[in-house]
Formats: sequence, C-alpha cells, structure tokens
Amino acid sequence: MAERANVYPLRREAQRKPKPEQRPQEPLWREVLGRRLRALRQEQQETLSETAARAGISPQYLSEIERGRKEPSSEMIAALAGALGTTLIGLTEQVATDLRRQMALAPHASRTRAGRTRPGDVLALAA
Repeated sequence: MAERANVYPLRREAQRKPKPEQRPQEPLWREVLGRRLRALRQEQQETLSETAARAGISPQYLSEIERGRKEPSSEMIAALAGALGTTLIGLTEQVATDLRRQMALAPHASRTRAGRTRPGDVLALAA
C-alpha cells in the first residue's frame, strides 16, 4: 500500500502584487517660489545683497529662500515682492503658473483618479 505525503516547497514564491500607479510628486511651493524670486531678481540684474536690503532681510536668508530651503512668512513674501517691483498677488499668480507648468510636464500628470482634481481645474458648487 502506497503512502501519500504532502510536499511543500521550502520557499514559497512571493505573490506579485500589482504596483500602485505612482503619481508624480508635486513640487514644493517654497521651491517654486524660490526659483521665481531668483528669476525676478536676476531679470533686474540685482545682487542678493541689493534685493535683501530693500526687503529688510539678510542676503543669507534670501539665498536660503531662493534655494527652497526656507519657507518665508506671508509678510516676508510681500516684502520681497515689493522689493522686486511686483505685488503679492502678481508674485502668487506667477508661482501658480509655474506650478501648473511643472505639473503639465510631469509624466502621467493628466491622469487622475475619479473624483480627484488637478492643478488648474475649476470647481463649481451648485445650490
């Protein structure tokens, strides 16, 4: 009479799980703001020291803001906007445009899950 035995492999193959779709990482506001501030300053052919003096901050702090290392307060952003000859609203619009442009260039930027919004989407509420 033959005996039956259950044979189990020593190592089970890991079940492959489908990888979740990776969404592009959105850039940080402070990094995009910093690049925009640097571009405005360089368009005016100013040094860090000149712009920082008009804004009432140190050149080192302005450098950190431009590199996206520091997240300045709204008062500081307004002072920098004024020192660069623009308004807070104008600067904010420029940064928002830069953010939209970067997201549009990112791979898979146009794909979103149902119910999710993308930068630039217009939302309306109905009563």
